Amino acid sequence: MDTKLLSAVITAAIIAVALVLMWLGWRNRLKRQSDVAPLPAVPAETGSPAAHAEGQYVTTTTGGDWLDRVAVHSLGIRTNATLAVYPHGVLFDRSGAPALYIPASSLAGVRQESGMAGKFVEKDGLLVLTWNHGAHELDTGFRTRRAADKDTLQAALQELISSAPAADASSGK
Repeated sequence: MDTKLLSAVITAAIIAVALVLMWLGWRNRLKRQSDVAPLPAVPAETGSPAAHAEGQYVTTTTGGDWLDRVAVHSLGIRTNATLAVYPHGVLFDRSGAPALYIPASSLAGVRQESGMAGKFVEKDGLLVLTWNHGAHELDTGFRTRRAADKDTLQAALQELISSAPAADASSGK
């Protein structure tokens, strides 16, 4: 067998093994996160937003662990999105993935970070929303398309969090 052909076959086999291992890892992550409840439904009437901006939905990770991407319910898919802040909650209208609605009572905080789960930008370039979903605390990252929109969104989110009713005390959060 020609050495060039042998090298090509070995390289193709290594690539195939790597792809299979990646697929198995993602499948196992889905199984491990199967206890994450279905996401809240988007309200039929949203009203007009207090603030909104176009940008990129980065991902959702488990709270405090910026590398543990949540795979279920398409939360781990990076996509272009519009983030809108309403008096009743936050809506990520994601391209190519289902919309993500977070009720105001589930929001726990908002902060700026420089990266999460494979997306790293300049200092404080991402908005990260911390929210509670059932027994899980989650962090969702968003990168605004225009830098000026980030401060406007953060102010609207902080106002929403401070004025929202607290989550049910029996939920443990």
